[in-house]
Amino acid sequence: MARPREFDEEAALDAATNCFWTRGYEAASTRDLAEQMGITGASLYNAYGDKRALYRQVLDRYAAQALARCAASLEGDDPLKAIEAVFDALAAQGIDDDQRRGCLVVNTGLETAPHDPEFRSLVTAVFDRLEGLFRLAVANGQVLGVISKAQSSEDFARLLLGAMLGIRVLARTNPDPALLRGISHTVVGVLRPGPAADRQAG
Repeated sequence: MARPREFDEEAALDAATNCFWTRGYEAASTRDLAEQMGITGASLYNAYGDKRALYRQVLDRYAAQALARCAASLEGDDPLKAIEAVFDALAAQGIDDDQRRGCLVVNTGLETAPHDPEFRSLVTAVFDRLEGLFRLAVANGQVLGVISKAQSSEDFARLLLGAMLGIRVLARTNPDPALLRGISHTVVGVLRPGPAADRQAG
C-alpha cells in the first residue's frame, strides 16, 4: 500500500511551476525545485520521478488551467467583445509582469520543444486547441454579424493565435505598453465588420 504524501501537493506543484516558469527547464536544478517546493530531493523523486517527469506534470497542469480560462473567457453573447477582452488581458499581463515570465507553454515551445518530440507534441496540441477556441468564437461572431466575413473563421483564428503568441514572446523581451496594446487593438480591429469588405467576401 502506497504511503500518503506528507506535503501539500497543490502547493508543491505551484512552487515547481513558479521555479520552471521563472528559470526555464534547463536552469531549474533538482535542488532548486526541492527547496522551492519545501520537500527533500528524495521526496521529489519518490513523488514525481525525475525533473523531466515533474516538468511534464507541471506543464500538463498549467496548460489545462490556461485552456480552461481561455475557453471560459471566449464564452458570451458577443464573441468580438470576448476576443477583445482576452487580448486586452494578454497585453495587461505582459505589461504588469515584472519578472517577464511570459507563458510557460510558449516558453517551452521556444526552449525545449525544438529538440524534444514529446514536449513539441504537447505544445503543438495546446496551440491547436487555442486555434480551435478562436475559430469557434469567430464563426459564432460571423453568424451574429459582429465579426467580419472578409476572411474565413480558420484564417482569422490563425491570425489570433499568431498575435497571441507574438504578445507572449514580446512580453518577455520588450513589454512596451504601446507595443503590446497596439497589437491587441489592431488584431481586434481587423475582426470588426466592414460593409464593403463583407460585401466583397459574400
